[in-house]
Amino acid sequence: MYIENIGNHLKMHEIKPSYQRMKIFEYLLDNKTHPTVDEIYKALSPEIPTLSKTTVYNTLNLFMEKKIARVIIIEENETRYDVDMGEHAHFKCESCKKVFDIPFQIENLDIEGLKDFKINEYHIYFKGICPTCLNK
Repeated sequence: MYIENIGNHLKMHEIKPSYQRMKIFEYLLDNKTHPTVDEIYKALSPEIPTLSKTTVYNTLNLFMEKKIARVIIIEENETRYDVDMGEHAHFKCESCKKVFDIPFQIENLDIEGLKDFKINEYHIYFKGICPTCLNK
C-alpha cells in the first residue's frame, strides 16, 4: 500500500491532518508488522515528545471509525493495527510472534452454514510456525 500524500488521504476521510495523526498513519504504512499501541508510541515519542499513549489510542480509534485502519486481535491480550483495508487474512507465528498478511478472497471460502446470511465483516486468522522459523 502506497499513499503519496498522507495529509490529503486523511482529509479525504474527513480527518484533520495534524502532525501527530499523519506520523501515526505514516508509521502504520511503513511498518507492516501490525504494530500495537505501545510499539507505535515507543517508536514515535522520541520524535514527538508531546505524544501520549492516549493520543495514539484516540487517533487509532478515529482511523477505525473512518475506516482507514482496522484492529487485529489474534491473541486476547494483544491488539494490533493494520491500514491495509484490502481483503486479506493474517497469520501469526507462534515462534517469532510476527504477523503476516496472507492473500485471501472470501468468495473462495465455501461455508454451507453461511449461505442465508449477509456478511458485513469477517476476520480470518491463522496461527502456526512461519517458514523462516521452520527452517531454523
